Amino acid sequence: MVSKSEKYTEKKARRSLTEEKRHSIAGYLFISPFFILFAIFGLFPMLFSFYLAFFKWNGLGEMTYNGINNFTIIFNDPIFWKSIYNTVVIGLLGTVPQLIVAFLLAYALNSQVLRFKNTFRVAIFMPYVTSIVAVAILFSIIFNNQSFGLVNSFLGVFGVEPIVFTQSEWGAKIAIAAMIFWRWVGYNTIIFLAGMQSISNDLYEAAKIDGATLSQQLRYITLPMLKPFVLFTVFMGTIGSLQIFTEPLIFFNGNLRDEGITVVAYLYRDAFENNFFGTASATAIVLFAIIMVFSVLNLLITNRLGRGKARKA
Repeated sequence: MVSKSEKYTEKKARRSLTEEKRHSIAGYLFISPFFILFAIFGLFPMLFSFYLAFFKWNGLGEMTYNGINNFTIIFNDPIFWKSIYNTVVIGLLGTVPQLIVAFLLAYALNSQVLRFKNTFRVAIFMPYVTSIVAVAILFSIIFNNQSFGLVNSFLGVFGVEPIVFTQSEWGAKIAIAAMIFWRWVGYNTIIFLAGMQSISNDLYEAAKIDGATLSQQLRYITLPMLKPFVLFTVFMGTIGSLQIFTEPLIFFNGNLRDEGITVVAYLYRDAFENNFFGTASATAIVLFAIIMVFSVLNLLITNRLGRGKARKA
């Protein structure tokens, strides 16, 4: 016969098991809204884009199987290759100087002699949270095509003819890159600043005792210790530069031109202006593949640097 203590132990185990199940169910219910929304607005559109890339569809009529013809169409379209070229050039013009300036600004904000640090930090970060409408108004004044535009007025002092930025090959790229630089330099500055503040002051004090100059401290302490932050900003900046869309759309007032069209803008024009959703989806897949290649390269570089650091240790 089963004793009372054994029955009590068995009931207690069942009760605790039931409570564990309830806690698990409650936890899944709490996080379920995220997964439901992600499935509806994230996963489903991605899977549907892969499916749609092999069909011909105008968004309203019947879908017709098109095989790989959508990929053939975009690969034979010179504007598609132009959009990739524009994306790379604008990305380099907007990202490389941005990271360099962000590092210098972070170094200045981390200085012990600088006063009103919080004020400068807020001022530098403000462009990141500024409304895109305000950005459009600001840069429409700076890069106005007329002679009274801010840049054209400055160039006019030196006798340079006004530049029609929306129709200039390099003028459009520089203007769009300037918008990207202005919007994101504050964000990367805060990232670098957080990295610099995580470095122990004992390292700098020891370096000063050993007679290290400011440039040597920067080279042998700050930069090596900031390596994870640099890799993060480079990675995010690369991915972001491949997805440039808002800036050219604003700069051209919604009328995209070949001088500054990017891959995402090319995709948008194909889908929502020309109603070629099949070729737009094919473009999205190509862009996804390009981003994956850069992501893998970033991981390989990060792992190699990590192994090198481990060997030195």
